[in-house]
This record gives sequence, structure tokens and C-alpha cells, in this order.
Amino acid sequence: MPGIGDDAPDFTGSLVDGDIAPFELSAHLGDEPVVLAFFPAAFSNTCTDEMEALRDGFDRDDCTLFGVSTDLPHALAAYRVQYDLPFALVADPANRAIEAYDVIEDFEHYGVETVAQRAIFVIDADGTVTYRWLADDAGQEPDYDALDEAVADATA
Repeated sequence: MPGIGDDAPDFTGSLVDGDIAPFELSAHLGDEPVVLAFFPAAFSNTCTDEMEALRDGFDRDDCTLFGVSTDLPHALAAYRVQYDLPFALVADPANRAIEAYDVIEDFEHYGVETVAQRAIFVIDADGTVTYRWLADDAGQEPDYDALDEAVADATA
């Protein structure tokens, strides 16, 4: 698992931002900090609470925010529209991102074996991890004030 001060692992997925397009993390590094918000499942209660908090109470002006889930791109597209999320989501059904960041949660419900552990990583413009938070359980949300501070620190 990448720690603070480590280079952020690159990964590929599908970007869901109005349309669905290929995504590569390295293509989004360099201008401002990137926040990766890993979440287990679209349309679930705690995940929706978290995404709405990132929509309504988190200052995204100084960073690029991506929600990352193992859900399929079309499910994330519907989720993004239904909850009016103004940031892109990244579909990771092949588990490349959750493996690269070691945020794999064994799930084994509803025919799904693996989902993302709820986690947040802040990556500065140089591609270095400057903040990491991991949920102790799937019902725990991040400390949004600490996340705001981490983004501010990554821009300084």
C-alpha cells in the first residue's frame, strides 16, 4: 500500500464524466493535487452519503477529485447522474486500482467477491502521496476537514 511520501501507483480504468472514456491516472497528474476517493459500491447508503458530502461540503476548487469503485462504467454513469455528482468517477471492474493501492475488501455478497475498501489518497502535482486515510469498516466516512487540510497542504 502506498504510504505518505511514496510515488502514487499509476492505473487504468474507465472515466465516467458525462461520457465513458479510457482513464489513466498519470494523465491527470501535474497541474494540481488529485484526490482518489475509493468507495465500495454505487447506490449503497454510506457510499452515497460520502459522495454527496464530497459534492456538497468539500472544496474541490484546488484539486481534481475522482471517485473510484469496482462498479461497471454504466452503473457509475447512472449513479453520477442520479446524485448530480460534479466530479468524475472511475470504474475499476478489473480491480487494477484497488490492487495498486492495496484497498481490496473481500465482500462475497450479491455475486461480487471484491470491492474497494473505503479510502482516500491525496496525490500532489509531482505524483507523490501526501495523505492517506483508510476506513476501519465500510460504514465509516472520512474526516472531511482533514481532507480539506490535506489538499491545502498538497497545493502549498
